[in-house]
Amino acid sequence: MMAATAEAAASQAEPEVLLAGHGITKRFGSVVANDDVSVELRPGRILALLGENGAGKSTLVNVLFGLHRPDAGQVVIADEQVELSSPHDAIARGVGMVHQHFQLVPPMSVVRNIVLGAEPRKLGMIDVAQARRRVMDLADRFGLHVDPDAAVEDLPVGAQQRVEILKALYRDARVLIADEPTAVLTPQETDHLLGVLRGLTEQGVGIVFITHKLREVMAAADDIVVLREGKVVGTTTPAQTSEAALAELMVGRAVDLHGDRFESGATGVGSAVAVVTGPDGATPAAEATNAEDPGRPVVLDIAGLCADDDRGQRAVDELSLAVRAGEIVGVAGVEGNGQRELVEAITGLRHATAGTVSISDTDASGARPRQVTVIGVGHIPEDRAKHGLIGSYSVADNSVLNRYFRRPFAAGGMLRRDRIDSHARDVVATFDVRTPDVESPADSLSGGNKQKLIVGREFSDEIDLLIAAQPTRGIDIGAIEFIWRRIRERRDEGTAVLLVSAELDEVLALSDRVAVMYEGRIVATVDPRTATREEIGLLMAGAAPVPESSASGG
Repeated sequence: MMAATAEAAASQAEPEVLLAGHGITKRFGSVVANDDVSVELRPGRILALLGENGAGKSTLVNVLFGLHRPDAGQVVIADEQVELSSPHDAIARGVGMVHQHFQLVPPMSVVRNIVLGAEPRKLGMIDVAQARRRVMDLADRFGLHVDPDAAVEDLPVGAQQRVEILKALYRDARVLIADEPTAVLTPQETDHLLGVLRGLTEQGVGIVFITHKLREVMAAADDIVVLREGKVVGTTTPAQTSEAALAELMVGRAVDLHGDRFESGATGVGSAVAVVTGPDGATPAAEATNAEDPGRPVVLDIAGLCADDDRGQRAVDELSLAVRAGEIVGVAGVEGNGQRELVEAITGLRHATAGTVSISDTDASGARPRQVTVIGVGHIPEDRAKHGLIGSYSVADNSVLNRYFRRPFAAGGMLRRDRIDSHARDVVATFDVRTPDVESPADSLSGGNKQKLIVGREFSDEIDLLIAAQPTRGIDIGAIEFIWRRIRERRDEGTAVLLVSAELDEVLALSDRVAVMYEGRIVATVDPRTATREEIGLLMAGAAPVPESSASGG
């Protein structure tokens, strides 16, 4: 009887709503980031927030976490209307946030990171033994196993993600706001994390899940809220919708979600693209882009390449790879395994310490970026702000950054403004760069339009090789669709493409071959038509190569 009474009391104590925003409006100057937005998170449920960049997702969760104060509307935590003056207030009320970019101190141990700022004390000193016990208890309870004594900098990213979650749970969080939590995880780590989140909900924790990967939303969410231009445009559940319908809600129009690659056993890919086969189960592009076709010349030939990172440590380790005309070779791997250094060594942005790079039968080893461009290489850089554009320069000037010194844009040492402006207008029109005019500074463009300007600039030159590094990072589904289509068109025209992306789903959707990179080496080259995400994920984590039946020519 007493047990039943206690159970009833516990049931009565359980809040109906863990976290909510009612009529949230937030302005930044003349920009309305949130316009009368209402969302509710209930115990034991995962609420997915979807929307393009600038849709208002980050602003909303920043309001709910106390980083911003709303101009109108109310925040509710555990059925109580509250006013949050800072994240400290939200944390004190049981709301934790797991950031996309880990908020950890790398040299410190796991335990020290988790208890930082909330350390148990004994006789005025930090009680390390008690802290360690509490962390281990939490890890066991929630299935977030990690070495408590390891330095965070020595952990793989999946383990660091678990430390971030434990840090929030240590502070008795009943709500977790997870901002792009799978951005740097392997497929296996992603599946594990989604399982952990589901396990948390079984213990009553509520989760706000922000992601752009529709496959994950369909797999993990209980409730889905879609934002567009600061407003809620749809509220649904996975059972009531589809990836295509969600993408259309996000963009405001139908989006072509069909890739021309086949992923064995796939139901969809992360960047809002469902990979499907043709009506007969075949992939039409597959036969036309055989990597071993002797009629297709090798455009990029890398042999024994070595390069160091910014700390002087070996990042690219005797790497060899060939890319033929008319094929896309995708490089898959967890970020930090040498992909950035590889691209920079090929394009002249980083000095290679050993090995050779040949482009169209020209020795490009040690070539400077301008020399690489003149050989016939287009480069979509990973960091568009640092290596792609000069923000204070006009759209017109940025449209010729790679060849302003060549005809027809220069003659007799003088720039020909009329030719530059005419070229810029062509790029803007052809590549749908949305700008008031070509004299506007590049900094005035949205992220997606900056990326389309870079793509337009690189594609409007005569190139034999395209190096595309993270070509759709941080841009909207509509721009992703556009850039994917353009990359495929260049491939079909005979351009060799080296695609480097942290998004495995993007690599699988676009590539004719997939080279998996781990600790600076290509550990295997696989056929995306036959290799599964699980096989590639294991390779990304350093497992032994998949059987030869899944491999393709290197």
